[in-house]
Amino acid sequence: MALNNPYQAYQQNSVATASPGELTLMLYNGCLKFIKQASKAIEEKNIEEKNVNLQKAQKIITELMVTLNMELEVSESMIVMYDYLNYRLLEANLKNDPSILEEVAGHVAEFRDTWKQVIQTTRQQQHGQGGQA
Repeated sequence: MALNNPYQAYQQNSVATASPGELTLMLYNGCLKFIKQASKAIEEKNIEEKNVNLQKAQKIITELMVTLNMELEVSESMIVMYDYLNYRLLEANLKNDPSILEEVAGHVAEFRDTWKQVIQTTRQQQHGQGGQA
């Protein structure tokens, strides 16, 4: 099916060709985007828009939880953090509290930045090994 919107086609292609690590990075960025939109909706007293965006952010956190490799020790800590973030997003939705969203966004940004560093380090190691072979 052809897409009329070039940006939409680009986005779809970006997701289709992304590595698992890049997809995780996209999820973090998407979550931050929806939190920001929800915060703006709270300011504008647009309850429906706030709710829709917070539900999208929660779906992303849930997806991050589902895709964790529970054989890794770090995953046990991450699932607890993700569960906490989902709870806080629900709480922010119920209370219309932008300060909670700020807290959650801070954690998600920290996860994203750490993940970005992991991707960069992995690429450097792969390129370094490729040159020595």
